[in-house]
Amino acid sequence: MRWTIPNILTTLRLLAAPGVAIMFLYFARPLADWLALLLFLGAALTDWFDGYLARLWKQETKLGAMLDPIADKAMVVVALMVIVGYSEDNWIPWLVLPATIILFREVFVSGLREYLGDTAGTLKVTKLAKWKTTVQMLAIAVLFGKGIFEHYLGMAVWGMDQDMVDQIMTGAVEDTQYLRLTFEGMVWSGRLGLWLLWLAAILTFLTGADYFRKALPHLKEPA
Repeated sequence: MRWTIPNILTTLRLLAAPGVAIMFLYFARPLADWLALLLFLGAALTDWFDGYLARLWKQETKLGAMLDPIADKAMVVVALMVIVGYSEDNWIPWLVLPATIILFREVFVSGLREYLGDTAGTLKVTKLAKWKTTVQMLAIAVLFGKGIFEHYLGMAVWGMDQDMVDQIMTGAVEDTQYLRLTFEGMVWSGRLGLWLLWLAAILTFLTGADYFRKALPHLKEPA
């Protein structure tokens, strides 16, 4: 087992996964949102650097090949759990279905690889799967941004009744540019995050179906 720099980066990404959730246990919002976002973005960057450096320095190892997909899955699963858990109630139904598709596929493909054992090389990571991971991480980063806007908006309208909020949003009350910009930021980051998450869910489903198709010959009963 070789502890190369690429392997260390992959291990740090794996450890960062529970760290995203821990931010919300030890810090108040919106600081927890900011720290979780920064930790997630830092981990996402290592996903590109560890593979690039391993190929550049010819340091590809079995340890790295084993840890890399686990770290990716852990980051996505924990981050989705946090996002759904800390989102407003009216957003949760739109998040749950794509999150469920993503989580189901990750468990399903992991089970396939475990069952196939030595023949799991049949399920090598494809370019589409790499795009899937990229879109997943981009969607999660944007949704963390939505959470930040959402919290700042909640702080800004604290103590206001609904009529006051409506007047501010329609421009009937002046000197509320900050509040309107915060609201618009929350809406647009939320929409973009949802679109990207649904796109990630579609790509996730397609890659899962492709892996299952490739695994089928190994699942047939002997004649």
